[in-house]
Amino acid sequence: MMTGRVEDILMGEETLFKNIAAFNPDYIPENYLHRESQMEALALCLRPALKGGKPVNSVVLGSPATGKTTAIRKIFEMVEGRSEKLVCAYVNCQLYNTRFNIFSQIYQHIFGHIPPETGVPFSRIYGEIMKKLSNEGKALVVALDDINHLFYSKNANQILYDILRAHEVFPGVRTGVFAIISDIEFRYMLDKNVSSVFIPQEVIFDPYTFPEVKDILNDRVRVGFYPSVLSEELLDEITEATLSTGDLRVGIDLLRTSGNFAEADASRNIQKEHLERAMQDFDSHHLQDTVTKLSGDEKNLLKAIIKAEEDHPTAGNLFNLLKEEGLKEGWKSSSYASFDRALKKLEFLRIIDTQFTGKGVRGNTRLIILRFDPEEIENHLG
Repeated sequence: MMTGRVEDILMGEETLFKNIAAFNPDYIPENYLHRESQMEALALCLRPALKGGKPVNSVVLGSPATGKTTAIRKIFEMVEGRSEKLVCAYVNCQLYNTRFNIFSQIYQHIFGHIPPETGVPFSRIYGEIMKKLSNEGKALVVALDDINHLFYSKNANQILYDILRAHEVFPGVRTGVFAIISDIEFRYMLDKNVSSVFIPQEVIFDPYTFPEVKDILNDRVRVGFYPSVLSEELLDEITEATLSTGDLRVGIDLLRTSGNFAEADASRNIQKEHLERAMQDFDSHHLQDTVTKLSGDEKNLLKAIIKAEEDHPTAGNLFNLLKEEGLKEGWKSSSYASFDRALKKLEFLRIIDTQFTGKGVRGNTRLIILRFDPEEIENHLG
């Protein structure tokens, strides 16, 4: 038998949510705010293809959650809704990073179903895609989201070559690439035979400001909740939390989770306590997700920070500790530049803070400060 409390949660008909889908990660808002100039730049890249020409390649740059993916999805949706001259295929390279997988996604977008996973050679899938484009006189633009994953898997040059030089085998086929890069430290190198055809326009997505974040979250509140569910004061708090992480998804997740907690309490609006519970819930899941995605060296650096005898070790002492225990810990690189990059990545992901203090022997000394409880981090490191 379910307890009365559990039954109330599952069966209660009262709801604070007008449209809970507005808080989903893949939701595309009707009002896409504060990215007008970037949308115009992307539209200019697509415009030639709508007039029978070749699309302009683009590199879309910006920190995570600055609206890059939403912008691409929004403009692709607009184009395919208005014209039959251009096929726009979006591929997430974290999920699909081989030639076969990526072209299977493009194939599915064009034909409406995925090709068989076995018994069909890549050349046949590739040929069918290009022949259909050629027969129907359509151009193709492929958005490769988080394209850095293709470089990690060493498939980037081949896949870009396959897309951009298709006209050499299938005359008249017009193709382009939107390469989306979220790792702002990432630098890509291309083979000569690819770089000669991939000459992209850069479209930069700067971090959102406080008023912009508040505007965007307020629009989700308007679409997702019934009126008077969230106060201005709590919206400001959620905006601050979002800005401190630099990730818009944090704010959207906090709205949804605090709404769920309020609803479970049969409250007619979100209270401060519901937001506090949502923040605790988010911190735990966010840390786990972030730590599991770190590279081996970044995880080892984090272990070294926890193991350091000082509460807030200096960067210099930490580097020496890693060098001394490098073989035991599995630290792969002995260069300070690699160490510094890993340190900056941990700071960028907001697992640590660094603080300059006074003058050390070789200039400013950086203190390394963990933002989370060491035991909690160790649990996620395993």
